[in-house]
Amino acid sequence: MIQLKGISKTFSGAKAVHALNNVHLHIPAGKIFGIIGPSGAGKSTLLRCINLLETPDQGEVWVDNVRLDTLSPKELRRARQKMGMIFQHFNLLSSRTVAENVAFPLEIAKVDPAQRRLAVAELLELVGLSDKANAYPAQLSGGQKQRVGIARALANKPRVLLCDEATSALDPETTKSVLQLLKSINEQFNLTIVVITHEMSVIQEICDLVAVLEHGTVQEWGPVVEVFTRPQAQATKRMLRGTFAANIPPELLDRPSQSRGPRRLLKLSFVGDRAHQPIISHMVQNYKVDANILFGRIDQMKDLPFGMLVLELVGDEERLSQAVSFLESQQVELEVLA
Repeated sequence: MIQLKGISKTFSGAKAVHALNNVHLHIPAGKIFGIIGPSGAGKSTLLRCINLLETPDQGEVWVDNVRLDTLSPKELRRARQKMGMIFQHFNLLSSRTVAENVAFPLEIAKVDPAQRRLAVAELLELVGLSDKANAYPAQLSGGQKQRVGIARALANKPRVLLCDEATSALDPETTKSVLQLLKSINEQFNLTIVVITHEMSVIQEICDLVAVLEHGTVQEWGPVVEVFTRPQAQATKRMLRGTFAANIPPELLDRPSQSRGPRRLLKLSFVGDRAHQPIISHMVQNYKVDANILFGRIDQMKDLPFGMLVLELVGDEERLSQAVSFLESQQVELEVLA
């Protein structure tokens, strides 16, 4: 759906700012793709390069098999109608009602007034704001304003929805409801959604894929579960510190064994249905080893559960080896810590 090939962007000034440097990304159709990184990483610039609100200095921008950076201004305006965008601070027109804000892109596209009214009514029902059609932005909560922004972005039935820090100005409860709305829209319309954020929880909640951006370059990208549970880049590991990769408390690794016999200190990762299976119980029963859980947590990544355990096994060498082999056979990712 979206391909960025060698995208670079520099902002000139007293001191040149290299916002993007040779960025390559492929965003599949129908997926929710997250781009995460610290402030100044180049996230918003990258997003604005997708719809050419920022023109890259180098590289190619392809959306739905059309190379946007070679289009004429008229052709680009037409192509942008298939790309909705929602913003951190809503960008609503204060002098217009909710219905008039949603209708605005349709007016620009010269849609028939009767069709406009019908489309606006359907969109407000979709985002749960039918009763606010005649209200003004000043009368709405932050979450309601963002729902108006989402309805407006969907007015022209886009193939792509670009979200620039869409939940950063919202409280946690409202953030969750807006994310669930985006997830529902993705599933209902098979809409490709690109989400820019610095919040790990946003990526965890709705994204299928994620790219980690730092200093204008993509450090790594892939399925959320893989990137968050097996980070390769130092930038990702820094962002995950204290989160899913959950740096194991050093005192657990340095903890002296309570047994004088052989032991293994293991880190186990369970993804999907395996997170809910009694694998440890079966191991203890079948191989007669003692298991001491030192650390553990279960998280949810979109609809996929993910669990992590730090486990101390004690027993004779043969049984320990058999127990470890059993764990490996159960499609459990296993790392021997000690």
